[in-house]
Amino acid sequence: MSPLLKSSRWLLAIVALLIVNQVFGHGMSEAEKQSIIEGGNWRYLWIGATHMLSGYDHLLFVFGIIFFLTRFRDIVKYITAFTLGHSATLIIATFNGIQVNYFLIDAIIALSVCYIAFANLDGFRKHLDIRPPNLLVMIIVLGLIHGLGLSTRLQQLPLSEEQLLMNIISFNIGIELGQIFALAIMLLLLAGWRKAASFTTFSRISNFGLIFAGLYLFLGQMHGYSHTTTPDEFGFSADNHAHEHIKMDEQRAAQMKKESHHESLD
Repeated sequence: MSPLLKSSRWLLAIVALLIVNQVFGHGMSEAEKQSIIEGGNWRYLWIGATHMLSGYDHLLFVFGIIFFLTRFRDIVKYITAFTLGHSATLIIATFNGIQVNYFLIDAIIALSVCYIAFANLDGFRKHLDIRPPNLLVMIIVLGLIHGLGLSTRLQQLPLSEEQLLMNIISFNIGIELGQIFALAIMLLLLAGWRKAASFTTFSRISNFGLIFAGLYLFLGQMHGYSHTTTPDEFGFSADNHAHEHIKMDEQRAAQMKKESHHESLD
């Protein structure tokens, strides 16, 4: 089997995984919420770790960061920058109850995957004929955005008012543990592949694949945003598509009627 075919199959497997996760990535049952309450801070730590390990958008971004890094010092520097960025907004936003629409923030995170892959392909020089922005600064900025996404997920959990800070810290520690585990696997795979003659082909296909995956995730999140009528609502099945449009039209009509009523009173 040719290296190109092997790489293509690898990318198809990733896309299939993304599709599955996109369908089942939102929502939480009442039983799960109750188990979190009973489990305490250890439960938040576990959820943080599993959320990172199943957080395909965050993992794709991390994969893009380390793709061409070979020196341990550089890996630590850039991953630390990303960690500081997402930890800062995760803690600050959650502790202060700052909420962002989860579809919109995940759409921006999806675009960050496209950005890092475009930078890896030297797209700024080749296609835009400009110097690329400072990568370290951009990773910190994009890390801050990823932290808002993590905070949005955390605030969907039944947080304790008395132990709010510990809940946040536990979740964040779990996130970092999950990231370290995923990072170790990525580095092992890349280290082994770098020695192969097919790595140059693999790197181009992989980074174009990251752009494709990021665009796919972006479109999926924007579709979810445009078809969600309430901020606490998760995704819905295709069977309910028409019903959702009817609900949105009814809510718009009710809002217009309410505004018209207020204007007539004035």
